[in-house]
This record gives sequence, C-alpha cells and structure tokens, in this order.
Amino acid sequence: MSAGRSPQSSQMEISNEQPATRPHFPVPESIDAVDVSVLVPAKDEAENLPLFMELAEAAFAGSGARYEVIVVDDGSEDGTWRVLQELADRYSFLRPVRHRTRRGIADALRTGYLHARGGVLVFYPADLQYRPEDIPRLIDPILQGNADMVTGYKVGQYEKALVSNVYNWLSRKLFSVRVRDLNSVKAYRREIMDVLPLRPDWHRYMIVMAAAEGFTVAEIPVPLYARHAGRSKFGISRIPVGVLDMLSVWFELRFGKKPLLLFGMLGAFLFLIGLVTGIVAVLWRIFAGVGFRPLLALIETCLILGSVFFATGLLGEQIAVQRAELRELRRQVEALRARRDS
Repeated sequence: MSAGRSPQSSQMEISNEQPATRPHFPVPESIDAVDVSVLVPAKDEAENLPLFMELAEAAFAGSGARYEVIVVDDGSEDGTWRVLQELADRYSFLRPVRHRTRRGIADALRTGYLHARGGVLVFYPADLQYRPEDIPRLIDPILQGNADMVTGYKVGQYEKALVSNVYNWLSRKLFSVRVRDLNSVKAYRREIMDVLPLRPDWHRYMIVMAAAEGFTVAEIPVPLYARHAGRSKFGISRIPVGVLDMLSVWFELRFGKKPLLLFGMLGAFLFLIGLVTGIVAVLWRIFAGVGFRPLLALIETCLILGSVFFATGLLGEQIAVQRAELRELRRQVEALRARRDS
C-alpha cells in the first residue's frame, strides 16, 4: 500500500459560523492535552474514513507524539456522519464535528482549529490520496523546532499535474515563496491561525501568508496515490476562481495594511495629470486662441478619477486600522483564554 519515496529534501527557510451540532465553539480544554491535532475535512467520504482511521492508528502507534484526529463532516449527503459516530466508538483519538450544510474546506479547517487541543495542526484530506503514515514526517521539523510550517510536495503521477504546475509556477512568481507545492498537505504551529484572515479558500495560500508574517517554512516529499474511493470535488471550473483568489491574496499582502499606497498614489497621479493638462489647455486657449473639447473631457476624467481613488485610499486606511484593532483584540482574547486554561 505504500509507494517508494524520494530522499527527504533539505528544508528551505523562507525569510463563524459554528457547527450545527453545538451552540458555541468550545475553548480548547488544554493546548497541552495533545501535541498534534490532525484536521480532516470530509465531504461524502464514508467509504474512505474506515481505512483512513485504521492507517492513522498504525501511524500514531510508532510516534512519540500525542495525537487527535478531528474529522469535520462538511455537509455530507452520504453516510459520512453515521460512519464517523461508529468509528468514534472504536478510536479514542477521533473527535467528529459536523456542518449541516457544505461550507468548504476553509470553514471546515477553521471549525477543526477551534475544536483542536494540539499545539501543532495538520491539514490532511480524507480521500487517502495522502496516507496518514506520512503525518509523523510532516510534523517532525516543527516538533524539532526547525520550522513553523511544513508543506508536502507531491511525488508520483496524478491527473491534474499540469494545472498544479502552472498554479505553483504563478504563485512562486507572484509571491516569491520558493516551495514546490503550495496546495498540498500541511503542518503548522497553532499560532499561525491567529494571523490568517477569515476568507474563503485561505487554506490554499496559508504558506505565503504565514511567510509574509515571518514564520519559517520547510517542505518534504509526500507520495500521492489514486483516490481509494469516491470522486474528486474539484474540476477545471475552479481554475478561474483560483486565479482570482491568487490576485486577491497578492493585493491583501501587498496593500491590505496600507491601501493608501495604491489608491492614494494612483489618485494623486491622475489628479496631477488632470491639473497639468488643464493648465496647458488654459494657456493654449489664451495664447493660441484654440480650444479642444476632447482635452476638456480628459481633464475632467483625470480630476474626478484622481479624487475618487484618493478618497478610496483614505477610506481603505480607516478600514485597515479597524482590522488591525480587531486582530489585536483576537490575540488578547486568545491570550486570556490560554492563561485561564493553564
């Protein structure tokens, strides 16, 4: 059941809605109750989960770390929730959580994080394209203190290799993050979640957002297998959405904290063009006696757009201040909870 692995690469450092089954997200009982929380989003994975848990138990048995597996049933329409309840009676490390409707991987990971007790979190899909036997290798650099986040890069043949390669090439060019695979299994310190914005599909860009906040990143090879059962939830139609998300994250990282850098500079530039053009038009009218109506339209357009962009930048600055204050309040609340639970 296992495939051959490439030799492990050297590590590369790079400088609420709540679940329907509970009225409130619980505060973790103790961050030290377990070492590692494996977060497993599952949508219609009833056929894969029994084998996943069997392989996870075998993988954890040979590790010195303390594990828990939080499977988030993300609005499944098959027997996923029933299978999870049965498996929970058999595996003490399994903690099932349920979304009544499908909310996506990002929301499922957020729900898993809010239920997790481990200091290290692992994103692992339930489709068995990645085997649980590789989880200990994924978390080892973090437990050893050599990295804050570890991502796996795919080894082996898989269907969407071309799309994945193009996506990763674009991401490396846009974000200057030198890892081979941004959209794969990941392990990361719990505190990384505190700096991630709450937005759809943020899980695809965890690496670039974490690196932008100063967290160190490493990568290891992880074999990729064919799905054990079921079918992929992602198709070609996701490519345009992925490109737009990529540009949105780039804007967030580049100008999210200082929007006036973009809108203010662009507005001032357009306003200056309109002003200079207006002066030229007036002088031309006075000394040459010639008026040019399209030039007047250009002046008006530049002045109006320049003013709008500059005002948008000022408004964006106020929003950025509010976001920073909210982020700081979140950190303070988390710190108070951690002190209360210690």
